[in-house]
Amino acid sequence: MFTSSKSTSKTPSTSTTNFFYTTPPSYELSLEDFESFALSRLIVLRKIEELKVKGLDRNQYNDALKRVVSLQLPSGGSNQSQKSYNEKRDLASHFILRLAYCRTEELRRWLLTQELALFKFRLEDLEKRGGKDMTLFMRSAQISFDKISHDEKNGMQSELRFNMSYRDFEASSFYKIPFAEAVDLIGRRLVHVRGGYAYVPGGKLVSIICARFRSHLSRSLAKASASFSHVSSDTRIGPLLKNMNKQYTGRDFGKQTAVEGDMNASNVDEYAERSMPLCMRQVHDGLKKDHKLKHDGRRQYGLFLKGAGLTMEESLLFFQNEFTKIMSADDFNKNYAYNIRHSYGKEGKRQSYTAFSSTTIIMGPRSNPSEVGSHHGCPFAHSGDSSLAALLGKMGIGGKDKDDIMAHKKNKMYQLACAKHFEVTHPGAAKTEGVDLDGVGNHPNAWFNSSAQYWKQKDGVKKEGGLKGKLTPPKGKVERALVSPNRPGEEKMEINA
Repeated sequence: MFTSSKSTSKTPSTSTTNFFYTTPPSYELSLEDFESFALSRLIVLRKIEELKVKGLDRNQYNDALKRVVSLQLPSGGSNQSQKSYNEKRDLASHFILRLAYCRTEELRRWLLTQELALFKFRLEDLEKRGGKDMTLFMRSAQISFDKISHDEKNGMQSELRFNMSYRDFEASSFYKIPFAEAVDLIGRRLVHVRGGYAYVPGGKLVSIICARFRSHLSRSLAKASASFSHVSSDTRIGPLLKNMNKQYTGRDFGKQTAVEGDMNASNVDEYAERSMPLCMRQVHDGLKKDHKLKHDGRRQYGLFLKGAGLTMEESLLFFQNEFTKIMSADDFNKNYAYNIRHSYGKEGKRQSYTAFSSTTIIMGPRSNPSEVGSHHGCPFAHSGDSSLAALLGKMGIGGKDKDDIMAHKKNKMYQLACAKHFEVTHPGAAKTEGVDLDGVGNHPNAWFNSSAQYWKQKDGVKKEGGLKGKLTPPKGKVERALVSPNRPGEEKMEINA
């Protein structure tokens, strides 16, 4: 295919319309470009998945996708050098992700679905431009169809003209397509069938070409899976390929930037009630019930609260208020305060850690809660069907909304289930001014941000006002927690996000 090195050779001679990806690239890539190209495409494909569950109309979907494609995988360019670079990035990124996502059936299915959507989007854009661009693409992809003659077209006018005006019929060319390649159009009764062929107007060729692309990519992914172990043994690119599906491509929630100044120890419960995603709501409820959390639960929830705007001082106070219901303040300071300060970069290596993305929570090390009393993890991925159904019912989610969420879970589309949960619990959010839905379903803090924005708009609360309610801190406890030094035997938490 292509190799990784620290140098870059001449650019490929591909056409901007060659996105059927029949021929792998043979040029070299630097390791930096190898990773950068792959992540650019991954951002686009994940955006496609996200847009599908937002209930957007066709124009809104295309506009949103066009923005991210033009930013991450632009075509053309102001000069030949830029044009060649963009072509190179598009071609290489496809084959890199094809390698990274070929190793399991679930990953292959995900990549196939998103790549098909991107292909269709681009093909429809070509079709709108028509003429030369579409012809160049079909030629580059080695696609040709039997065009019927003008006389044959006129002789079948009564059969071919259904659902078409006379003007459109006169302007259209018709092609004879083997029955098996036009199943989608036949199923929707959009074409005439005779003698084992479907007679397809030129404007509906997109469906036929997409079917060919899907078949081509499906076979290619299956073939690539046989070579994955060999390719991934390369120490330079192996780790990246093996972990590509776990890469987080959204905003970094490492600092308290979500709703700065709003969240404090006294109102975490209120935010949990209406603005936390199900994974964090589950940990919060477990904390309120047991007044403690196991190591992985503290990591997941503590970093989430940090990313949601809770300062280190307020985090210490919040956890201390809960933990000291079953232990002394000295025990809390001795065994847990250090860990909280560590996550804020005030102890140990003094590295400020970032909140976990949805992918990390679902697939990361020790992500699946197996111990009794564990509350971390993703309810959509790690809970049984009956447990999740009962939880949704308890929250008042039923009917079609519940069925849709459970269907996503069954299909292992856990992040789509999370996004659907947001949509159900925040009706009209997509049309609410001031609500940014970017990242909902892909990161708990993005979910939280969007929810907080939604409710502020609904409640008419000014940003600097915050939520009601103040919790009076127990005197003498906070000060000890803040200055408590690390002591022998104290549990240390090394957070590897």
